[in-house]
Amino acid sequence: METSTTPQAATPSSAPPLDSTELYANRELSWLDFNERVLELAEDERTPLLERVKFLAIYTSNLDEFTMIRLAGLHDQVDAGIDARKADGLSPSETIDRVVERIRSLSARQARQWEQLRPQLADHGIRVIDPADCSAAELRTLDTIFEEQVFPVLTPLAVGPGRPFPYISNLSLSLGVWLTDPVTDDELFARVKVPKEVVPRLIDIGDGALVPLEAVIARHLGSLFPGMEVRNHAAFRVIRDADFTVSDEADDLVRAVETELRRRRFGEVVQLEVAADMDADMRAFLIEQTEIEERQVIDTPGMLDLDDLWQIHKLDGHSDIREASWTPVAAGPFSTHEGKADIFAAMRTSDLLVHHPYESFASSVERFVEQAVDDPDVLAIKMTVYRTSDDSALVPLLIKAAERGKQAVCLVELKARFDERRNIGWARSLEEAGAHVVHGLPGLKTHAKALLVVRREGTGVRHYVHVGTGNYHRGTARLYEDFGLFTCDRDVAADVAALFNTLTGAARPPGYRTALVAPERMRDGLLDEIRRTVEAHEAGEPTRIAMKMNALVDRRCIRALYEASQAGVRIDLNIRGICCLIPGVPGVSENIRVVSVVGRFLEHSRVYAFQRGDDRRCYIGSADLMPRNLDTRVELLIPVLDTALRTEIEDVIERCLADDSFAWDLTADGRWTRREGRAHSIHAELMQQSLAEVRQPAHVESEERVRSKRRFRFARRG
Repeated sequence: METSTTPQAATPSSAPPLDSTELYANRELSWLDFNERVLELAEDERTPLLERVKFLAIYTSNLDEFTMIRLAGLHDQVDAGIDARKADGLSPSETIDRVVERIRSLSARQARQWEQLRPQLADHGIRVIDPADCSAAELRTLDTIFEEQVFPVLTPLAVGPGRPFPYISNLSLSLGVWLTDPVTDDELFARVKVPKEVVPRLIDIGDGALVPLEAVIARHLGSLFPGMEVRNHAAFRVIRDADFTVSDEADDLVRAVETELRRRRFGEVVQLEVAADMDADMRAFLIEQTEIEERQVIDTPGMLDLDDLWQIHKLDGHSDIREASWTPVAAGPFSTHEGKADIFAAMRTSDLLVHHPYESFASSVERFVEQAVDDPDVLAIKMTVYRTSDDSALVPLLIKAAERGKQAVCLVELKARFDERRNIGWARSLEEAGAHVVHGLPGLKTHAKALLVVRREGTGVRHYVHVGTGNYHRGTARLYEDFGLFTCDRDVAADVAALFNTLTGAARPPGYRTALVAPERMRDGLLDEIRRTVEAHEAGEPTRIAMKMNALVDRRCIRALYEASQAGVRIDLNIRGICCLIPGVPGVSENIRVVSVVGRFLEHSRVYAFQRGDDRRCYIGSADLMPRNLDTRVELLIPVLDTALRTEIEDVIERCLADDSFAWDLTADGRWTRREGRAHSIHAELMQQSLAEVRQPAHVESEERVRSKRRFRFARRG
């Protein structure tokens, strides 16, 4: 896949200075651009109807997490009097103003889209209706459900003398009610929590009819406040600061994290979301009681908290308005027709690559650990856990290994945001079984994804290693796009073993042989690869840099890419989320293109590839190019040494760059423009290719894959 233009060195005099604020996008606004791309999928009439509903739900859950963490952090900076300006030149307060403006605009779009989808759902037998739209029979059913299931769990809380304003928990949905006492003519406010944690948000009253729980409660406010006059009511929602800091010097880190988890629900209010038709007096009252500024209020038309639309997406049936289900395949050396594949034997023959969710996590990663547990020659199993699922097979397998007398070592990151409670539970289970459990290095989160198996062979031992770009999480492996490399290479294995020794012991970080490890020298290692590529280009060799990641924020890395572009190096960036680099700026970045793919699967792998003549380097691992990844996390990138596997990874990058179904281009004015074709969809193509691989014997490469590699080769760029 050749580009239409030849890279050319920029004229230095025509270029703005590389520290100019116009060359760096704001991190938070760029993230909102990503969430807008999610919203565009919900607006796309070519997307199956239930998938459009799903994307509306994803938009909300994404935005909630952003508000709880990123927007909360900006308010903390303002409260602390911090006016530090980053590369984009905006102060924290200025950033808040721009963020809120975008959120209000996007949330209004989301609300309009939901109202457009409701009648379309009704055409397919899914009616989301208000009580006013119910028939007499449906109202009788609704009233019965309220009396039997809803009313018993409601707790109305009035505000008045001796009754302070109640605590509103994070993300809870509430009804605010203005009441008048007809005897005294006194007015008072009451809050009714909508108990969607114990009652479905959408009440099923039969025949495909679903009624929002808050509307059901609103219909029966008279029975909640007998003898009072209900003046008006409206829904609202509070979002609180959910970030926290735990000192690594705590005597009991597990207990300290548990304490902070209990405090999380009591964080300061970051945002108040209210129904757009809320009475002005009630709105002002809520602002006063939650002690927030006007810019922290989002007025939302229609139904609040559309994260609950997942309930609709999960309805049985309706195959005509949803994507066909996808089951990851067990291909190549991970497939077998008799018994279970011997992954160790396959690894001794060559390195192995898996690509989730196209290829099965269970038949590869979980089978790898299962085989290690059952093998009497395996002496030790070590792994990192950043996020894992409740139904994980890996942690129970480690427990089983410990019970069988093997050395089972697990680094459990207790401060993996929003997974802390699950990780605490797994850590305790592992410790009770006799496994060695550690929690990483002081001041650093351990984000690396690594598995190490030590096996006795002959008179020595061999190290079998798996390094991934995604978490050891069975659930996300069905939705997140990630690579995993299995290797016995001595240098890579030695680096992974050394990393575990650093994480579990008191050893200083070693000089790694081939791996790039943060925070020691990952940034410097990548900057060195960029520098060497520039030197090769200046020496007349064909060069190219291709990177695939979730986010590009780090200023030093961006500057190095600008300098490489100015030297004439062709640079292709596939960035799913945040991108603070601006491509296409004359004299600076006209040799850089940025493409984002947002679609059925969440693009999650991190790949850093460099071509210098016949020398091709390709690293995969856990790190995005963000200051937090490079400076305050333990991250791991390893080289892909096998030529065929490297070609396969490069093929995936080419497909991302060629996608015209779910791809957006970033332009020089900072706008993301969606491609309008339908000729290429990386997700559809790789699903088809994976199925073709399954139909071939394990040792035969399918003709489809051979053709695709020719078509999407990692082209040399002069």
